[in-house]
Amino acid sequence: MDHSTLSTPQQLLAAYTAAVLARDVAAFMRLYADDVRVFDTWGVWSYEGSAAWRQMIEGWFGSLGDERVRVGFDGVRITAGAEMAGLSATVTYAGLSPEGQELRAMNNRLTWLLQRREGRWQVLHEHTSAPVGFEDMKAILQRSAAA
Repeated sequence: MDHSTLSTPQQLLAAYTAAVLARDVAAFMRLYADDVRVFDTWGVWSYEGSAAWRQMIEGWFGSLGDERVRVGFDGVRITAGAEMAGLSATVTYAGLSPEGQELRAMNNRLTWLLQRREGRWQVLHEHTSAPVGFEDMKAILQRSAAA
């Protein structure tokens, strides 16, 4: 995808999906501002700046071996102004075998703060989360049908 055409937040979602499926670190990182702050669900309190975020993404994509990840967005809500936008959604990450068979899937909640820079949208802040069960304090990574 030509990242200069990221003129709507919806196009950013499509570019994210394509970059993850292709395990294309460079394409993925073009979606993020240099001064991005990421509150990720996994392991680290926050990633400050694109260099720190790139290192995590390289590790994620590199850990996949010959598998791919299909990303799906559900319940997308966007509030956009001329230069800033907010986006929230439920995201499904599905691990795929080399033959395209779904091996496993998990859900996350996603919130993006987007800023238009140089004529295209970029992620300025990302926050992903999963609810935590009261009884066992474990992350709930499968969205129930009622949610």
